[in-house]
Amino acid sequence: MLCSKYLSVSFLLLSLSLHAVNCADPLYHFCFSQENFTANSPYGTNLNGLLNLLSTKVPSTGFGLSSTRQGQDQANGLALCRGDVSKTNCKTCVVDAGKELGDRCPYKKGAIIWYDNCLLKYSNIDFFGEIDGKNKFYMWNVQDVENPTSFNPKVKDLLSRLSNKAYANPKFYATGDLKLDSSSKLYGLAQCTRDLSGLDCKKCLDTAISELPNCCDGKRGGRVVGGSCNIRYELYPFVDA
Repeated sequence: MLCSKYLSVSFLLLSLSLHAVNCADPLYHFCFSQENFTANSPYGTNLNGLLNLLSTKVPSTGFGLSSTRQGQDQANGLALCRGDVSKTNCKTCVVDAGKELGDRCPYKKGAIIWYDNCLLKYSNIDFFGEIDGKNKFYMWNVQDVENPTSFNPKVKDLLSRLSNKAYANPKFYATGDLKLDSSSKLYGLAQCTRDLSGLDCKKCLDTAISELPNCCDGKRGGRVVGGSCNIRYELYPFVDA
C-alpha cells in the first residue's frame, strides 16, 4: 500500500502538524469523552470484552458493532475496515487500534482512532445509527496541482459519483477513477460505517465532499475523515484491486 507525506489538520482543534504517515501508524485519534473509568471497574471489564468481541466479529465482513452489558456500565463500539483490506489485515488493524487507544486515551469512556486500514470507536453512550459530525479531521498532500481551476471540479465530480455508488452498495463502499488526460488518472474512495441508513450515508459523504475546499483546494491528494464516513482522492492508485 502506498503512503505519501501529508499535512494533517484536526477539524475540532484546528491544530496543524506536518508529518510522514507510515501505513501502520494511526492517522489520528480523539479521546472525546470527559468521563473516566478505573482499571478494574465494571466499565473497564465491559470495554475489554467489547474490544475482544470486535476483533473476532469484524474481519469476516469488514464491519461490526456490539454492546456489552446494559445500564451505566454499558460499552458500545464499532469497527470498520477499508473495503479492500484482507480479513487478516483487518483483524490486525482492529486489534492494534484497541491497544493504541488504551495507550493514547487511558481510562476514557469514549474514544476513536483511525488507520489507513480501519477505524475503531467506543463509548458508554449508544451512538449507533447517528452521523458522527464531531470527530473529524482533514489530510492533504503538500503538493499543489498545476491547474486547480480545472482540477477541483473533477475531484468533486468523481467523489460525488462515488457517493451515489457507495450509499447504494450494501457495504457502503465505492472506489473509482476518472481520466484526466492521456497519461494521468484521478482515483477516489467513499465509505460509510454500516450502522447508518443509506440516506444518512449519502448525507455524510456529501457533507464531507462539501468540506473539501476547507482543506484540499488544488491539492494533489486529500481526505475528509470522520467517525461515520470518509472520502479520499489521489493521483495514484491507493486501494488493492
